[in-house]
Amino acid sequence: MIKSTRKRMRAREKRRVRKEADNTKVFSRRALFIGALQMSALAVLGGRLAWLQVAQGQRYKRLSDKNRISVKMLAPVRGEIVDRFGVPLAVNNRSFRVLVIPEQAGDLQISLRALQKVIDLDEERIEDVLARAKKTAKFAPIEVKDGLTWEEVARIEVRLPDLPGLFTDTGQIRSYPFGVATAHVIGYVGAVSKEELGEDPVLSLPGFKIGKTGIEKRYDREMRGEAGASEVEVNVVGREVRELKRTAPKPGKRVMLTLDGELQRFTQEKLAERRSASAVVLDAQTGAVYALASYPAFDPNVFTHNLSIPMWEELLADPGHPLTNKALAGQYPPASTFKMITALAGLKAGKITRDRRVYCSGHYQYGDDRFHCWKAVGHGYMNVIEALMESCDTYFYELSTEIGIENIAAMARELGLGERFGFELSEEQPGLVPDKNWKMGHLGEVWRPGDTIVNSIGQGQLLATPLQLAVMTARMVNGGYAVKPWIAGLVGEQERERENWPKIEMHKGHLALVKEGMDRVVNDRKGTAYSSRIEDPAMAMGGKTGTAQVRKITMAQRMAGIKNEELVWKSRHHGLFVGYAPLKEPRYVTAVVVEHGVGGSISAAPVAHDLLLETQKRNPAAKILAASAAE
Repeated sequence: MIKSTRKRMRAREKRRVRKEADNTKVFSRRALFIGALQMSALAVLGGRLAWLQVAQGQRYKRLSDKNRISVKMLAPVRGEIVDRFGVPLAVNNRSFRVLVIPEQAGDLQISLRALQKVIDLDEERIEDVLARAKKTAKFAPIEVKDGLTWEEVARIEVRLPDLPGLFTDTGQIRSYPFGVATAHVIGYVGAVSKEELGEDPVLSLPGFKIGKTGIEKRYDREMRGEAGASEVEVNVVGREVRELKRTAPKPGKRVMLTLDGELQRFTQEKLAERRSASAVVLDAQTGAVYALASYPAFDPNVFTHNLSIPMWEELLADPGHPLTNKALAGQYPPASTFKMITALAGLKAGKITRDRRVYCSGHYQYGDDRFHCWKAVGHGYMNVIEALMESCDTYFYELSTEIGIENIAAMARELGLGERFGFELSEEQPGLVPDKNWKMGHLGEVWRPGDTIVNSIGQGQLLATPLQLAVMTARMVNGGYAVKPWIAGLVGEQERERENWPKIEMHKGHLALVKEGMDRVVNDRKGTAYSSRIEDPAMAMGGKTGTAQVRKITMAQRMAGIKNEELVWKSRHHGLFVGYAPLKEPRYVTAVVVEHGVGGSISAAPVAHDLLLETQKRNPAAKILAASAAE
């Protein structure tokens, strides 16, 4: 009994021990599995942390800095524009302005209305600020008005507690010392429009302005400079706490022009004596432009102060087109200034010589058509020099029928008409030199002999700009070198380089004949511009007059003897003159156009006299060469 009991107890003990062993084995496997999972998780987490901290540490540091550091652009100083002697034509003046931070203003409109009681602030400006505020961050400053006077700044500063969100600042404003005299050449700057924003972020800065016309537009990128940067610590809502680092902006480049500023001013003053006129003064040897003016003009300084709508509408309505640079964009019949081209074409074709004479009875009969000379009683017998001197139409009528329009057009193009020169100002127009192909292509009509006759004296469809007429004259008097006009660059070296112009295939003797004719136009008593001669022999000039008809003269009007000055202004002829000086070694040329001038060419020749005389007195070519040699 006892043995049986012990046996059962041992068996029970063995089963317990076996069960405990089995339980231990199960626990060990579970623990191992869980431990393995934990180790794996730790390994993944550790690897990820190592990747983020070691491999990607710099990247996340930069991202963190971006959340803490705001990089502000600093506007660069715009480069100046100067004349050939370094005289400023466009500069930057210190300007006071008032800005507003919308989030600090509370009700922005109320703040602006309060400001309106302190300084002059029109409704258009207020509406513009409100519109811009809707498109920019609430904490970003918006320019309200610039060009404040010191008195206006003082009034604002005193009332700042009553002007929430508003503050004054010192900036720069573009200024043009020569005003209207250089308006068309220099142009002006203005606020950036939506279309002009582009990819350059500096354009979005408050009050930033870019070139809109003229040299300001052509060299805007160069004069704009490079923006600087200010690294500013900001808080979580983007407000500035402190400046950490500053990189100064790089100023824009200075642009030097070939213009003589004082000669430009003088030219503008002379043109202002007429109702509407334009003129160019050019170096016949290098192509450098010393003066290029158009009247009426405008004051570019008003554009930097936000031109008012009434003033803009007044400029647009002016019949003299003050916003148009007529020296480049005005296209006129060259009139009798073109007779020199017809003469050169005839000489080149061998149809005329110095001695060939043509009889002028006051008209030229071609078939059933009669073409009148400006002198009703005729000039009698004329050679080419006399025909240029007295501007006989009949001589060139007859010559043109012998040489044809193709020879005349080819000579015109050789001398610079009918083409753009690639001039730095975008307003440049090409003019027009018509021929048989042009008429058929544009009008669908056959070219007729009458077309050649009319075009031979610079009428018909012919068109030229004052700049082209100046280039034409330069190529005639410089020995036949194909100069092209230019106005910007480093004057000293570029001017010497540009003396190597290609030679036009033209006989020296032919050019001498035409120059002799131009000499006698001004210096012979029978010349059409004798009254405008320069009496100092050392500065004497030559040239050619022209009177461009703007409407067809009927036979009835011709018989009635109606004078040009008796017509309404818009119906009067244009007066033209091209000239050069001095006579012996021509250096300077000019082209003058007076729109609807009294007396036709009589209105233009005196202006050319004054320009060529003043240019020689100032002698800009000699001055700059002397300055370059001294350097």
